[in-house]
Amino acid sequence: MMGTLATALASRKIPTHTDRYKALVEGDIEDVDGVLRIARIRVDYDLKVPRGRTAEAQEVFGAYLKKCPAAMSVIGCIDIIDSLQVTELEDR
Repeated sequence: MMGTLATALASRKIPTHTDRYKALVEGDIEDVDGVLRIARIRVDYDLKVPRGRTAEAQEVFGAYLKKCPAAMSVIGCIDIIDSLQVTELEDR
């Protein structure tokens, strides 16, 4: 998922270098009829963008999951909850 979002952002020339892009990922495992299964995955992205690019980054974020092979493979079986925190960088 992180790679798909990075690729989508790169197509808009929004950099995703390691100092600008990270994700905190957590999951919940539940016992379903005696079988442990992953029930939810939470992905909280943190992205630093050039000034004035927040809306564009949010637009990309709103559409990336539909193009993500990993997400499309598990949606319907595992709840995916994602969020994006965008910080605009100061001009240099």
